Amino acid sequence: MLVNAPLETKYFYQDLDAAGARLNSANRYTVTFAKDQTPPVNGFWSLTLYDVEHFFAPNDLNRYSVGTKSKTLLANADGSLTIYVQADPPPEAQRANWLPAPKGADFSLYMRAYWPKTAIIDGSWTPPAVQRMD
Repeated sequence: MLVNAPLETKYFYQDLDAAGARLNSANRYTVTFAKDQTPPVNGFWSLTLYDVEHFFAPNDLNRYSVGTKSKTLLANADGSLTIYVQADPPPEAQRANWLPAPKGADFSLYMRAYWPKTAIIDGSWTPPAVQRMD
């Protein structure tokens, strides 16, 4: 199996929210990057949702990840970027930043940073916590 070297790609895996509870779509979550604090990469980054068996969770949007390649992501007025992770659609104004979760199930989030900059490699940058909104 071919695996990228740490200088090529850094992976961050998350099963728990900021309070230490298992991610489950009975709840709504946000992942908010402060202004200018999206993953520092020379390549691209993505936040991907997987079901408990580590497969994509089917959804009506066929959206399994968001990130650099998501051209419709909308920044907040203060320049931060919030991703909404939940089973049901958020309000219309937030849907461009919605990462659909499987209904009634646990799930995991994977942050991938391709061609990471020094801040990721040396650990001075880490992903923001997953905040439960319910």
